[in-house]
Amino acid sequence: MDRFSWSNGLLEINETLVIQQRGVRLYDGDDKAKLDVGVALLSTHRLIWRDGKNHDCCMAMPLSQIIFFEEQAAGIGKSAKIVIHLHPSPVNKEPGPYQNSKYSFIKLSFKEHGQIEFYRRLTEEITQKRWENTPVSQPISTGTGPQTGRTRAVGIVGIERKIEEKRKETDKNISEAFEDLSKLMVKAKEMVELSRSIASKIKDKQGDITEDETIRFKSYLLSMGIANPVTRETHGSGTHYHMQLAKQLGDMLQAPLEERGGMMALTEVYCLVNRARGMELLSPEDLLNACKMFESLKLPLRLRVFDSGVMVVQLQSHSEEEMIASALDNVTEKGSLTAEEFAKLLGLSVLLSKERLLLAEKMGHLCRDDSVEGLRFYPNSF
Repeated sequence: MDRFSWSNGLLEINETLVIQQRGVRLYDGDDKAKLDVGVALLSTHRLIWRDGKNHDCCMAMPLSQIIFFEEQAAGIGKSAKIVIHLHPSPVNKEPGPYQNSKYSFIKLSFKEHGQIEFYRRLTEEITQKRWENTPVSQPISTGTGPQTGRTRAVGIVGIERKIEEKRKETDKNISEAFEDLSKLMVKAKEMVELSRSIASKIKDKQGDITEDETIRFKSYLLSMGIANPVTRETHGSGTHYHMQLAKQLGDMLQAPLEERGGMMALTEVYCLVNRARGMELLSPEDLLNACKMFESLKLPLRLRVFDSGVMVVQLQSHSEEEMIASALDNVTEKGSLTAEEFAKLLGLSVLLSKERLLLAEKMGHLCRDDSVEGLRFYPNSF
């Protein structure tokens, strides 16, 4: 911990923020530092830590101080950690929270996950050593005392220089992304043709494919699951995690919803999603919070709550008028229907079938007979 110096938390000229993560506690070697949980910020030049409650308490350490680092897995009652081994403290180091330390390493303890992404970004920065290619500006003397020699990014020139550096970095990232995309597109045509062939056979059930093969094809596709599920370890916690999860659910649930008439109960969605995620199971609370973001993210899905309290996920294109008309047509054709009989006709769950009949009743198209034999719906002739 004696490698850290007090800082104002501002980025210097030519310095760029790489990643930040909340809920990080510092350890001086194996000893827990006498500091609260805070925010860890990784830039191209420094490792910065800011207290979560007292923002004036901020410290930083140059990345050049790092020799190597390693992961420490989480255990029972223990958070995952990154152990960072350091060079000896320089003689001319500015004052910090610790003047001397018996340890040559520190630990970052991640209370709110996110350690996987932070470790990956730290690996990139230590490998690239961008602090050597783009050194920060020379220190500006501001007087005598412990704050002397700290760099300040001031003036129009400094702002323009920082904007230019960010633009160059963005251009580089875009170029690298398109290189990867070009490689992926080499195989894209074959994969599209294969998926169309499978989808066509499953839909038509004609030619060489049998009913058993149809079931087996669907089983294979479902067992493939999600290749890279969104987790708290990879995307941190809070709103950002739920936003990324909502986007992944939007892609995953499109096809199953279309097969089931545009609507699925939230409990059914929960089972389907967790089966596809394999070992990375999702909690009911996280699923609900992600589904609530569908409309704000302008995804083709939305979460709907019926008057009875039943929650469903449905396509934005799903028409309520068509749903009511379907219920009325089926009840009129059969004379009367229970929720179980209606479910068999449409191939839906009894829960969703009952909600459709109740909705048609609410709009005045059906009426009910609630007797000892159960709830039965009839066309409303009044």
